[in-house]
Amino acid sequence: MLQSLISLSDSEVELVTRAVRQWCHSHHCDIDSAEGRRALTLAVELVQSKHVEESLLSELTRRLGPLGDTVKVAR
Repeated sequence: MLQSLISLSDSEVELVTRAVRQWCHSHHCDIDSAEGRRALTLAVELVQSKHVEESLLSELTRRLGPLGDTVKVAR
């Protein structure tokens, strides 16, 4: 992950950081959680593939989906 961030410009790192913080805040998870790391990985991939700033947060949300979708309740 760190290697991926090193390849980004300062403005791209700021863009990734801002989008992931917003995503984590709206999904009530910590950036250091598994979900936060997933969001960070995806955000780096999106920025490297030249997604525009305005669509980064919405694209994260679309691709990661609601957190509850991945949780299964044991009965």
